[in-house]
Amino acid sequence: MDGRPAVVVFPPAQDGGRRVTIHGESVGTAYTLFDVLEFLHQAHLPAADTTIDDPELIEWRGGGPYDWPNSV
Repeated sequence: MDGRPAVVVFPPAQDGGRRVTIHGESVGTAYTLFDVLEFLHQAHLPAADTTIDDPELIEWRGGGPYDWPNSV
């Protein structure tokens, strides 16, 4: 491992979705924390309440795990 988090959650777009990459590959857009957990599960990475705050696993950009704009 190169010392960077495996997962990056990008700042919210205008529609409230946040692009997610795992190991540099785009895996989709998350609209809730549950979506991020599902992406982790699909990638066989730890997906639990304790992992979402782990900076060695996830880099949150433009807000943390509880920052989700309301969808219009």
